[in-house]
Amino acid sequence: MAIKINFHSETEDLAGKSHWWGFPDLPETFEWPCRADGDLLTFICQIRLEEIAGYDPEGMLPHKGMLWFFADLDYFMGDLDAPCGGMGEWESGTFDVLYSEDCTNLCTHEYYWEDGEPAVLPAEGITFGTADEETFGFRLLGMPAMTEGYENENDGLMSLLQLDEEERWGLRFFDCGTVNFMLPVTRQPDDFSEVSLHLHSS
Repeated sequence: MAIKINFHSETEDLAGKSHWWGFPDLPETFEWPCRADGDLLTFICQIRLEEIAGYDPEGMLPHKGMLWFFADLDYFMGDLDAPCGGMGEWESGTFDVLYSEDCTNLCTHEYYWEDGEPAVLPAEGITFGTADEETFGFRLLGMPAMTEGYENENDGLMSLLQLDEEERWGLRFFDCGTVNFMLPVTRQPDDFSEVSLHLHSS
């Protein structure tokens, strides 16, 4: 069973809560991950793990703490002058996943353009539900929705987070593609040291 991610506009303060886009709330000892050239990776989302515990009966993920996801998505959000990760597995340094069991004393990391506008899309609240293991859409766990032609690449791996296309964000992955943060199937639930990122497209 996979975990569906639902989005909703939110007027309340989302600091320290699960949310998509916006600014990350990180422990004091964590830095916002950067590309090799020093530019910040796009912050995608933070997942408060106790919120997904009821949807993860097999304990594939920790049920305490927070996960943060970052990736080099500028090209796929309309900045055609930005670096492009391309098809297949992305290189190290073009994405990152952070995990902390301790969610106390989080600091909101803010980033603004020179005109004072936030350099991020507005934060959206997240709720969770159940999903099929290989369905399209935005979800945690399961297998990538696109498997045909990628069997060798996905061998021994499971999907940690799947990103689909979304027109209202201007998010597109070539020809109806998806992006999957992947993990080895055999691992400890709190071990995110071998995360890889794969772009699959038809």
